[in-house]
Amino acid sequence: MFARRPSMKLASAMLAATIVVGFALPASAQVLNSTTSRNGLIQRNDLQILQNQIQRQQFQQQQQQYRAQDRVIVQPPPPVVPQARPTCQTQIIGSTAVSTCR
Repeated sequence: MFARRPSMKLASAMLAATIVVGFALPASAQVLNSTTSRNGLIQRNDLQILQNQIQRQQFQQQQQQYRAQDRVIVQPPPPVVPQARPTCQTQIIGSTAVSTCR
């Protein structure tokens, strides 16, 4: 479950770097012809596909973590029940011991 975490971080970092580089390029560097615009559209589609895949993986990992947390069985502590101690008195009447408990 946690083995994918480094690769997810790497993929997220690469995605973020791609987005930052894409926004950092000046607008004048883009040439508008049909081939380039199609390639740009394809690249944006690929980027969107990659973003969707990463979001799905992150969502699935989060759900796995939630399910793992839900599976943990927490044993409640035993209830504290006060014990009543009997108050017994022993009386000796003659040669007989008589115990009186309340």
